[in-house]
Amino acid sequence: MRGAKNKWLRFFILLAGIFILNIVSQYFFHRFDFTADKRFSLSDKTKKILEGNRQPVVVTVFLDGELPPAFKRLQAAVNDILSDYRAYSKSDFKVVFVDPLAGLNQADQDTVINNLYDQGIEATNLSVKTASGLTQKLVFPMAIVESNGNEFPIKLFQNLDTRGSYEDNINRAIENLEYIFTSGLKKVLSGKNARVGFSESNGELNDLQLADAIHALSASYEVGRVDLSTIDQAGLDKLGMLIIAKPTKAFTETEKYKINYFVMNGGSVLWSIDQVSAELDSLRSRSGQLVSNRSLNLDDMLFMYGARINYNIVADPANAAEIPISTGVVGGLNQMQLVPWIYYPILLADTVHSVVKKLDGIKSEFPSTVDTIGVTGVSKSYILTTSSFNKVYSTPKLFSLQMVGDQLDPRSFQGSPQNAAVFLEGSFPSVFAGRPLPAGIAKPYTLAGRGKPAKMIVIGDGDVFKNQVSEKDGAPFPLGFDRYTQRTFGNKALLLNIVDYFTDEGNLIDLRNKEVKIRLLDKAKIQVEKTKWQLLNIAVPLLLLILFAIFQHYYRKYKYAK
Repeated sequence: MRGAKNKWLRFFILLAGIFILNIVSQYFFHRFDFTADKRFSLSDKTKKILEGNRQPVVVTVFLDGELPPAFKRLQAAVNDILSDYRAYSKSDFKVVFVDPLAGLNQADQDTVINNLYDQGIEATNLSVKTASGLTQKLVFPMAIVESNGNEFPIKLFQNLDTRGSYEDNINRAIENLEYIFTSGLKKVLSGKNARVGFSESNGELNDLQLADAIHALSASYEVGRVDLSTIDQAGLDKLGMLIIAKPTKAFTETEKYKINYFVMNGGSVLWSIDQVSAELDSLRSRSGQLVSNRSLNLDDMLFMYGARINYNIVADPANAAEIPISTGVVGGLNQMQLVPWIYYPILLADTVHSVVKKLDGIKSEFPSTVDTIGVTGVSKSYILTTSSFNKVYSTPKLFSLQMVGDQLDPRSFQGSPQNAAVFLEGSFPSVFAGRPLPAGIAKPYTLAGRGKPAKMIVIGDGDVFKNQVSEKDGAPFPLGFDRYTQRTFGNKALLLNIVDYFTDEGNLIDLRNKEVKIRLLDKAKIQVEKTKWQLLNIAVPLLLLILFAIFQHYYRKYKYAK
């Protein structure tokens, strides 16, 4: 009798404990993450944004329906992390998964694809390896965040390096989810778009060559061209970031004065500079080209800021992009063959610095090396390098397409990695301190000898942010996409990361440091031991259940037989 009372007492105590725990949990919220890599834990920066928001948020994820297995894993990871966002949000946070092409005929699908593209939602045609071969699938690894009357498209899968497996690329995309969602959420909640200007007064890349760069940035920023010869102080004050991409004409002292004022005022500058005049198109149209040095009148300014772009060209036969070379005419058709062009090195991103961490290789064209100069108050770090198997050529130098057939001496290509880009941050000194005002400047913009804290990246290649253009209809290809090899490099992701880092006061790019360890099954072992593991997973649980039933039968028979 006493045992029965104790049994009921324990039962009521358990019920009371559960009831009290539910009441307490309404006032004290906490989530437990027992994974080794903390994949289900949000950063304090993300929690602060979610807890401080009072506006309803709707996230539409265009990743639903029949998907390749790797993208099913991405879909599950997106659902998991958005569930955490919803749990921490103090406002209504709605998540919707849709398949935009479900049930549509081909004509309607084309219309939907074009409409989504206008919203910044891009489709991706994938060739996925399966046990039966390659499978073609059109998917939308995208999402759109809407709140406060604003919307922002989010690309869930940016790493399309065809050399890597989809599992590896998907894992890198999963690691990047918190950064892209938190960054997008912050943009739609603030409603503020920084102004990003591409300079155009010194023969820089034109609108067509920058078409995809401008299109990609326009989803988050106010993007336009900046004429340094006419812009005034008020115009510079409204600018958040300046991009100088492949100038070919020398800068005047007046233009340099305006750039210097922008830097002194805390503005960030991205320099993408060709110090030499090498162009592949020039090599195709003639027997050769004498590559000479450009005179851009920027050396003194970059030197003062802490960087120097050398007058040379780096070759990297171990890690180079391919170019098409004519092998003759057969049947009236010009036959082309892809061959490695060692003067188009694929630059490797630094594995530590957050602005380039986890990026694919960056395609470059005739890059030059970049050195740093000691400047007080300015920190420096290299962010893009070649492989260690390289050679540096001084210019002037004669180049021709016949060089693709040259026999390379491996001993001449051994060395340490060459630096092609440097990140500078700090309070930069004024280039015009103690100097007279240049012509066209009526009164000083600033009297400061050292400016506000600013950021700067100097890249020794002017073509990094140039998209290719179709020869058929003149349409621009996506930035980083090579129409010859059908390979996508990390150039667009590099640009977006830099602009995000330069214009974001909260440094959300640090969220990219999250690492999720990939734990995939051994496919070879699965093929060999498939039957064994199927039997083990099906027969063993049934056998255990039968044994337990037999044990329970005899135990009850023994217990009640007394």
